[in-house]
Amino acid sequence: MVDLPDALRAALLTETAGMPRKQLVAATQRLIGQYRSGSAPGAPILASATDAAAYAAYRMPATYAAIRGALAEAARSAPDFAPRTQLDIGGGTGAALWAAAAVFPTLTGSTVVEQSASATAVGRRLAGAAPWPAVRSATWLAGTLAQHAVLPGADLVTAAYLLTELGEAEQRGLVDRMAAAGQVVVLVEPGTPAGFQRVAAARRRLTDAGLHVLAPCPHGNACPLAESTAAGDWCHFAARVNRSAEHRQLKEASLGHEDEKFSYLVAARFTGRPGAGRVLRHPVQRKGQVLLQVCGQDGTVARTLVTKRHGRDYQRARKVRWGDAWPPPDGD
Repeated sequence: MVDLPDALRAALLTETAGMPRKQLVAATQRLIGQYRSGSAPGAPILASATDAAAYAAYRMPATYAAIRGALAEAARSAPDFAPRTQLDIGGGTGAALWAAAAVFPTLTGSTVVEQSASATAVGRRLAGAAPWPAVRSATWLAGTLAQHAVLPGADLVTAAYLLTELGEAEQRGLVDRMAAAGQVVVLVEPGTPAGFQRVAAARRRLTDAGLHVLAPCPHGNACPLAESTAAGDWCHFAARVNRSAEHRQLKEASLGHEDEKFSYLVAARFTGRPGAGRVLRHPVQRKGQVLLQVCGQDGTVARTLVTKRHGRDYQRARKVRWGDAWPPPDGD
């Protein structure tokens, strides 16, 4: 379960305090409909202050959880990576800034590229409450991607839920520019077949540019699931995030949590430590056995049956979750 930083949760409550509740709920439902449509918008989605505030309140928790999950895998795959600078593209209200600072305390400077003035205004106010100097002092660059043909260089370059808003040619151009700008590139997209395909296409482009895949893939071969999406098989993961009372109210939801499903990629200009396989689905536990679907270091996906006869591995398999490494690192 992922919780927002206390400072961010408090700042979100402050941001929406005094705003008409009906307007916030209406804006939230409208934004949910827009994002679920899966179509690239013809104009900025966050066009007003109410839109930006509603977006931050209802969407930042899940976005933060997904990005933090991807960045945590980056840290595990490259334990010596200690970024000092971050570039976040299409940063919205700043979820990636908060997530990166939580995972990498070495950050000293961050830059956000965001075209929506309303989102930037909200993001700046939220960032002012952050406990990390890199977030509080972040530089926010206005303008579209077309206006930033050359991106500023950074140790860590992130883009979350942005490819879905771009046409195919724009996606390719952005991935190329991210590859040129960063030492480590992190992409997060919705955990849908279409979102996965965008990540898979970016993966091919980044490896062609000489970058090495660090996560979630345990290998640098062609993705074994890239051609099987139509059959209902694609690589995605989930982060469970706590919902505040306001979050539930804005989304007109009853559960105290939500599961954010996402696809992601971490690629770098250096190689990470050799990894184990990756568990791609919820483990299936039956009496005396655990069935795992694992993407292996050899570039294939296979079902792995672990039984009581496997001793310690069986005990470890009973604790493994969707998205974990298999076999777990020694000591886990």
